[in-house]
Amino acid sequence: QFATKVVSCRAAELRPEGGGEPVRGFQPDDRGLIGDVPVLRVTRRGPEAVHFVQAALEPGTEVLLSLDWERRFDHMQQHSGQHLITAIAEQMFGFKTTSWELGRQRSVIELDTPSMTAEQIEALERSVNEKIRARVPVVVRELAADDPEIETVRSRGLPDDHAGPVRVVDIEGVDSNMCCGTHVSNLSDLQVIKLLGTEKGKKNKTNLVFLAGNRVLKSIEQSHSTEKALTSLLKNGPGEHVEAVKRLQSSVKLLQKNNLNLLRDIAVLIARDFKSKPVQSQLFVLHRKEGDSEFMNIIANEIGTEETLLFLTVGDEKEAGLFLLAGPAEAVENLGPRVAELLGGKGAGKRGRFQGKATKMSRRGDVQALLQEFVSSRSPEA
Repeated sequence: QFATKVVSCRAAELRPEGGGEPVRGFQPDDRGLIGDVPVLRVTRRGPEAVHFVQAALEPGTEVLLSLDWERRFDHMQQHSGQHLITAIAEQMFGFKTTSWELGRQRSVIELDTPSMTAEQIEALERSVNEKIRARVPVVVRELAADDPEIETVRSRGLPDDHAGPVRVVDIEGVDSNMCCGTHVSNLSDLQVIKLLGTEKGKKNKTNLVFLAGNRVLKSIEQSHSTEKALTSLLKNGPGEHVEAVKRLQSSVKLLQKNNLNLLRDIAVLIARDFKSKPVQSQLFVLHRKEGDSEFMNIIANEIGTEETLLFLTVGDEKEAGLFLLAGPAEAVENLGPRVAELLGGKGAGKRGRFQGKATKMSRRGDVQALLQEFVSSRSPEA
């Protein structure tokens, strides 16, 4: 990566990352091209924007700077939306904004209140959208640092390295706010704001989640696609989706319970079949695709591990799964870590049992060969 300061260029500048609002916040930087070189990141050093690019640029060269407008406009909509919500929330309910986050998919405003009622959220959403429909102008002004009007503008103070005029964003008749971010020129450019509800914030704070502009349209498109897919899968209308899913969940729970009972019965039968043989092998190996840790432990309990070494696995043979090595404590303590290593997994054990997860179930044969060699070496006939 190379860092460069654009000295001579045509077209709009790329905005660096940073905040600058009267509340703690952060607007992501712009993206684009300098000539045909992609800009990876833009940061601020004092009054200058520093662009990180993929290839070096010749100093002093005049270049055409291209802006990723879709990204910029999205940030403008979310940031201006935050200013509007912040101002109206304070006017209507006295809820001050203490910080905010412009996320990739949704944005969050931290309000200085322990909670918000559903009625307050609905009233706030209605009010901000009324301002959008009223096509209220948004004006950006630059004031001298010693201008007395600055004292009337909401602000948390200027950065220590600030130089030059002070930038103020005015939403006509609604808010006057010191800010270095990018904004729309009219609230109608926000199209619509949707408040998605609240989440518990820091001590005595509430996080208000929102979407503005094109993000609302994208959310509706995604929800509609999901609704169409569910309609096809569930074979009923959108209004019946919830009840259909509840019925399916109940059926799945019942099936899981029945399946667990059957697995337990199978585990007992497997163990009894092994014990019923006239001559019992010193090594018992079993793999079953369907099963869990309880299934393996039932078999180990039923067979007994004082004399027999058991190697049990469950899961897809070509993927990941679970394993259990059970038997005489000394043997298991010695072989357990080696079995886990062969299976590409991790495990732990005590009192004659070592179990864990395996990522290479296809190497079960290698484990079986290791265990067979161990058993043979300890056989009296060896």
